[in-house]
Amino acid sequence: MANAAEASEEKALPTNNEPELSESARLLARREAERLRTPSVFNLPLAELQPADPFRWLQQGWTDFRRCPRIGLFYGLCFFAMGHALLAVFQNAPAYVLALSAGFLLMGPFLCLGLYDASKAMQTASHRPSLRASLLAWQPTKGTMSIFAGVLLILELLWGRASLVVFAVTFNTMPSTEKLLPQLLNPDNLSFLITYTVVGGLFAGLIFVTSVISIPMIMDRQVDAVSAGLTSIRACLKNPGVMLLWGALITLLVGLAMLPFFLGLFVVGPVIGHATWHAYRRIVLPANPPTAAPAGPTT
Repeated sequence: MANAAEASEEKALPTNNEPELSESARLLARREAERLRTPSVFNLPLAELQPADPFRWLQQGWTDFRRCPRIGLFYGLCFFAMGHALLAVFQNAPAYVLALSAGFLLMGPFLCLGLYDASKAMQTASHRPSLRASLLAWQPTKGTMSIFAGVLLILELLWGRASLVVFAVTFNTMPSTEKLLPQLLNPDNLSFLITYTVVGGLFAGLIFVTSVISIPMIMDRQVDAVSAGLTSIRACLKNPGVMLLWGALITLLVGLAMLPFFLGLFVVGPVIGHATWHAYRRIVLPANPPTAAPAGPTT
């Protein structure tokens, strides 16, 4: 009798677990369906850009700057301070200018996180733009941002090493700190200038292609660093002319902003930061664009 009771209990166990197993199966099926609906990084839809788009992004960035000038001027002050720190190092310890420049180039896109957050708040009405919210914009994705910063840091270190090799091949010793710029611009050093510019342009272009929309994408969609970097590369490969124009505009505007004692960075830096958000929103299309609702009956 006892054995018969135990056998009947064993047979009853699967019956008791059937609802739980069925619920787990439904959950797994739902997750698999969501995974299949979510496009991978290689088939995420990207927009076909027009030559006028970069100028439109700058116009939208200027509009955002005017809508929240306090936030923009705060970050503009940060860019202004970075410029003067670079100038002070160039005047007193030019050997460290390259390392500091690389560090600032790394800090710039991450400093713009607050500007991306402000533009997102104004465009999507997700929250009220404020300086406090912009300063905390990095927290939800701090792990991914750290990984991506590490990748950019490696590129910056390689850039610095390559530049030092160019110096070592061209000069027997480090040029004197007195009248350093005239020495470097001497026609006798034309081959050095060409090589240094090509090497710097190669690494700067690689960093630009990898990060042009990566950081706003990480902040907005909370994707991993690899997906964001590959999407940025895909965007540049799909629209090489427009993205080259965008990079040239950024370089030109920053260069002009640095001429009058870096005062232009108060405005140019924030405007470019806001514009980068709009560039990302224009390039990376929604995975599932909303369909228009059928029109109701007319009266």
